[in-house]
Amino acid sequence: MPPPADLDGLSHADLKSLVLKLLEETAELRRTVAAQRDEIARLKGGSGQPNIKPSGMDRATEPKPPSSAGAGPRPKGDKTSKLSIHEERTVKVASPPDGSRFKGYANFVVQDLVIRPHVVNFRRERWQTPDGDMMTAALPAGINGHFGPELRRFVLAQYHQGQVTMPRLLMLLRSFGILISKRQLVRLLIADQDGFLTEARDVLRAGLASAAWITVDDTGARHMAANGFCTQIGNAQFAWFGITQSKSRGNFLALLRAGHGDYVINAEALAYMRQRLVVPNHLHLPALPQLIRHRCATA
Repeated sequence: MPPPADLDGLSHADLKSLVLKLLEETAELRRTVAAQRDEIARLKGGSGQPNIKPSGMDRATEPKPPSSAGAGPRPKGDKTSKLSIHEERTVKVASPPDGSRFKGYANFVVQDLVIRPHVVNFRRERWQTPDGDMMTAALPAGINGHFGPELRRFVLAQYHQGQVTMPRLLMLLRSFGILISKRQLVRLLIADQDGFLTEARDVLRAGLASAAWITVDDTGARHMAANGFCTQIGNAQFAWFGITQSKSRGNFLALLRAGHGDYVINAEALAYMRQRLVVPNHLHLPALPQLIRHRCATA
């Protein structure tokens, strides 16, 4: 655009409008120069600037427009009916006017979270028997060590499900007022966890016994500072994962046994092994276990 004849005679509004027009022209010129540079680079055999599309995160965070189907908004369900009320508090009117009549209560449900240390001192009775021995009352069920089951559950959930690192979890517990060291926290995560292994084994056994089909897969995994293999067994109803140091056929068959160490040799098993050329037709039954062990060792 041509410059005005007298810049000093322009008003503040005219100067502002002029600056905006110049900024628009400058932006358009920059886009034109960038496009020409890309074209020149393409003609020379190179590649222009990559065409990066905008991310869809902004569109995903925007509220969806209301649906035009239906005459009015869809009624919402009563969410408070799904809650369990743990405490009820009555809030009274400070000073109702004279002549007012009581009309009951208006409920207002508030959800809150209570996180605080809860220290219990178990005063265990001690008795001395006539023989001179001392008897001490046993701790209640679920108490194992100086940290309660709720604290253990919170630590396991934060570490495994929430993926909270060890230093952050330790800092979080201390901020709650829990006196715990790093070594004690590590023990809560790795010690006395045989119950989870038993539960995982039972899941595998129940899944294999009831499933009409299963899928299996394995991949490399790092476990206890050594390279291993993670095997997955499951279907649409269950999933099981196990880490071992071997990927052999014998190891996979051992995983399918789900902890069972016994085996059954029946007519169906003999027919299958003969079909797979594992067992000769003339082999006697007493020599079969020795042959199976030999084949598994050389597989």
